[in-house]
Amino acid sequence: MSGPSVAELRGVAQPAGHLERRNGEHWAGVLYMRRLSIYVTWLMTRTSVTPNQLTWVMTVAGVAAGVVIALPGLWAAVAAALLIQVYLLLDCSDGELARWTGKTSLTGVYLDRVGAYFAEAALLAGLGWRASAVLPDWYTVLGFAAALGAILIKAESDLVEVARAKGGLPAATESAAVQFRSGLLGLGRRVLAATGFHRIVQPIELSLLALATAVIDVVRGDLAATRVLVVACVVAAGLQVVLHLVSILASRRLA
Repeated sequence: MSGPSVAELRGVAQPAGHLERRNGEHWAGVLYMRRLSIYVTWLMTRTSVTPNQLTWVMTVAGVAAGVVIALPGLWAAVAAALLIQVYLLLDCSDGELARWTGKTSLTGVYLDRVGAYFAEAALLAGLGWRASAVLPDWYTVLGFAAALGAILIKAESDLVEVARAKGGLPAATESAAVQFRSGLLGLGRRVLAATGFHRIVQPIELSLLALATAVIDVVRGDLAATRVLVVACVVAAGLQVVLHLVSILASRRLA
């Protein structure tokens, strides 16, 4: 089956400015994954696979990573990290295929968001399960608490668009997210963002941290490193739930 060249596909699927979006592109996508995803998308254009089908596979990969990370041993951490890379690859490719085929849809946007919710929650819950010596114990509870926190953080962002839609307003611009009614709050947000602490509960970063702690656990012969990571995740998630809500209410996103 004939199809576009990679160069032709890139011009449509990765348009100018797309990778420079402040809130719409993960650093790993810019750094390396978009260089790979375009070739997966190129292969998909020669099949009958739809963007939404890719999104479903992406979601399965993300949830599978959460299941695998719950298993004992270093190999499980390695496999989970690889599954999250597949998750990111397909997260890039489904949108590229949608732009090329013109099959962008609200259903696709919805499924993409659902996939992100499921992947983040599954990985955090699985990590808590992994850290537990006797199932279930407090680390299991902490893992599920961190998963709930991650879901609430995403819900806070998504509910901005719900509120704007109900008020008859268009979607918030990226600049509105960094425009604050108080200069002090704006400075505080920039300082916190610079620390990168909020990324600890995101799948890419968390899978790599889980792999690193798994290596440390093998060397030490216990689960101490993984348990420290679980505690750090629940603390970071709890703080973000509060701080993200304050950030939204203090910004221009609801104006």
